[in-house]
Amino acid sequence: MAKLLAVEDEPLVRILIVDALESAGHTVIEAADGDAALQIVMKTPDIDLVVTDVRIPRMDGFSLALAARRLRPDLKTVFITGYSGAAVPAELAPSTIMQKPFDPDDLVVMVAKLLAANGDHPN
Repeated sequence: MAKLLAVEDEPLVRILIVDALESAGHTVIEAADGDAALQIVMKTPDIDLVVTDVRIPRMDGFSLALAARRLRPDLKTVFITGYSGAAVPAELAPSTIMQKPFDPDDLVVMVAKLLAANGDHPN
C-alpha cells in the first residue's frame, strides 16, 4: 500500500481521514499545518500522495501542494474544502477536490484512483 500525508488542522477531521486511509491499508503521516507538512515532504521522500485541507494554518493547501511539487513533481494531491466553488489550480493537475462533509469511503476511492493513475497499486 501507499505512504500518505494527511494535512488537516481540525483534529476530529484529521482522525477521520487517518482512520479511513489506514483502514484501507495505507501508512499515514499526520500534520496540522502547511509548514509542518512541507517539512515532512522534505524529510520523507517516499510519500506517494498528500490529502490536505485547502484552508490550513501557516500555508494554505494549494501553496503547500505547489511547494511540494517543486520538490516532487510527481506528487499528487487530494484537496478537501468546506467552501463551495473552490477549484484546483491547473498547475496542480492531476489532483482533485472533495467537498466537506465527505464520506470517508469516497476519500479512500479517490486516493486509490489517483494512486492507480500514478502506476501504484492501490489494492
